[in-house]
Amino acid sequence: MSLPANSIENDPFDGGSRGGTATVEREETRQLIEPGDSERFAHYVRKEKIMESAVTGDPVIALCGKVWVPGRDPQKFPVCPECKAVYDGFRDADENS
Repeated sequence: MSLPANSIENDPFDGGSRGGTATVEREETRQLIEPGDSERFAHYVRKEKIMESAVTGDPVIALCGKVWVPGRDPQKFPVCPECKAVYDGFRDADENS
C-alpha cells in the first residue's frame, strides 16, 4: 500500500469531513478504605498467637478482624487504625474499672 502522490489529500486537518472528539465527565468517588488497605498496616494480635502461627502456619485474627498468616516485619508498616481504636478502647475500659 502506498500513499497518494499528493499526501495532502489524506490530511485530517484539511477541513474536509472532520471527526469529532468528546469529553466524558464522570464523578470521582473514593472509598475511605480501599480493598487491600489492610495489607498496608501492622495489626494487633496477641503475642502468643503470633508465636503459635510461626510454628504451625495457622492464620491469626487481628483486633480489626483481619485474618492472615503473618510473614512480614510489622515495624515497616503503620499501625492499623481500626486495631488501634479497639486496643485503645480496651485500655480505656481497664482504666475506668
